[in-house]
Amino acid sequence: MLSQPTSAPASGSRTRGGDKVAVVGQIVDISAAQQDVSRDFVVGSRAAWQDAAARGGLGGRSVQHLTLEVDGSAASLQAAWARLEQDSACVAVCGCVGHPASQALLALQARSDAKTPLPIVAPWMHQAPTQHPVDAVFDIFATHEAQVLHALRGLSSMGVRQFGVAYASAMARQATQDQVLAAAKALQLTVQAVTPESTPPIVLFVGGTPELHAFVQQLRLPPGRQCYVVALADVNLQVFAQLGGVPKSASVIATQPVPMTTAGVPIVRAYRETLSRLYDEPPSPQGLAGFIAARYMAEILQALPAPWTRSSVLAALQRRAPMDLGGYAISYEGRRRQGALVTQAMLTADARIVG
Repeated sequence: MLSQPTSAPASGSRTRGGDKVAVVGQIVDISAAQQDVSRDFVVGSRAAWQDAAARGGLGGRSVQHLTLEVDGSAASLQAAWARLEQDSACVAVCGCVGHPASQALLALQARSDAKTPLPIVAPWMHQAPTQHPVDAVFDIFATHEAQVLHALRGLSSMGVRQFGVAYASAMARQATQDQVLAAAKALQLTVQAVTPESTPPIVLFVGGTPELHAFVQQLRLPPGRQCYVVALADVNLQVFAQLGGVPKSASVIATQPVPMTTAGVPIVRAYRETLSRLYDEPPSPQGLAGFIAARYMAEILQALPAPWTRSSVLAALQRRAPMDLGGYAISYEGRRRQGALVTQAMLTADARIVG
């Protein structure tokens, strides 16, 4: 497990006013199945925190952004969680990625006997924590359910009445199948079986970038037949295009829980400007999501008086006040995220990404 602080004082140091420097942790799954999403996401978060530090901190106060990289195993997640939970300076974990890791961290939080729960803020997670026993999880992104509904509504509006579904793994099927079937029923769509030899014209794919690439390469389509594959936000279209070997008869569309990276809204402009200034990286939806996660956490902290403590940060988060982050709106009904944004982009035959 590697820890990587982002341009910040060492843990345990103090500000000029004598307050202990607050730590915001970020646990990042860099296992093979998650690394393409995690890499861009954490770069976006680091860019946001580095930009805040360069501007003098949050209201003149410093934050240590501490990323802990894990391999996705239960032992590595347990160790990372224990390290942050036991650090009295750590006020929250923000932007944990990917989904399996975030789900595991929710379970660790639920089992903890800490007097004040360590908040989990803006995780990259496919399911809303509606039955979570601890009011200390604050999701800001659209779930797979919302993404599936968005994708299927688009198909329904075009007159499509049936589609296929392919799952990358048994775990992906178990996590998402009920949501897919419920959405299909609500929109009166028929779900078909998918095999490489018998593929419907439109397929919803649930899985990551490497699995999608392997799936598309296995398609056997009759001459002149086009297949549209709709993936969810775990797919990074830029990485997918770089893998190459995609048949021209397959068009790939991916939903994303953030604005298009070409949108003119202030949060996207800020992300693109900050990324170009600090990193030699192209913008991506996953990177924008990481940037938004960090900016949300920074706004919560900046509104609080000194000193920041875990209990004061948790109380502020539990108020779930509506927020507009430069065109990215966040609101709740009770604990449930409301009106979460979903957009989508398409990879063209000449490897351009358009939305």
